[in-house]
Amino acid sequence: MLFVRYENWKSYLKYYPVTTILFVANIVMYLILVFNGGASDNNTLVKFGALTNVDGYNEWWRYVTSMFLHGGFSHLLFNDFAILVFAPPLERLLGAWRYALLYLLSGVIGNILSVAHYNRLGETLITIGASGAIYGVYGAFLYIALLQRNWMDDASRKTVYALLLVGIIFSFASGSVQINWMAHLGGLVGGFFIYGLMARVVKKRIKGS
Repeated sequence: MLFVRYENWKSYLKYYPVTTILFVANIVMYLILVFNGGASDNNTLVKFGALTNVDGYNEWWRYVTSMFLHGGFSHLLFNDFAILVFAPPLERLLGAWRYALLYLLSGVIGNILSVAHYNRLGETLITIGASGAIYGVYGAFLYIALLQRNWMDDASRKTVYALLLVGIIFSFASGSVQINWMAHLGGLVGGFFIYGLMARVVKKRIKGS
């Protein structure tokens, strides 16, 4: 089972350095928000890097910084739990820098689609959270579950399907305006195709070596 963690903290730090950095970065940024106006205050969020389509605040770097901000403890808890438990196998599989690239690009793709979606609707957007990047990780695992079945056991495959099913239900059935379903969808699709491209490139290099 890929998603059961047996490592002690020293082994975890050794085997999953990027995952550890992402996990800690989210906590640090949350604490910074809490002590500088509150994690639920829109002015504070925009000041520290939230992504928005408001004129004058739509700088390119917000597509990255917004991934490390969270609007409440439960938001942080759910996302950091997902990173801590579900992301490590992908880091071991891809290696640190490819994994970091997939994580960040998936989040950026989700954010780009979010801005485009809300601009099309003519609505104001202020969005934060690692969910788009996390769904990119899920997208990579979906690729493995569907197209590299020999790399994943049945229990792990069922876990991936269950995560996606629950995610879809939670994103659409809750009716909450707080859930940026477009970021989830964009991250998922982005992670699926980015991983597929990486898998092909790595495979070609192995054959050519």
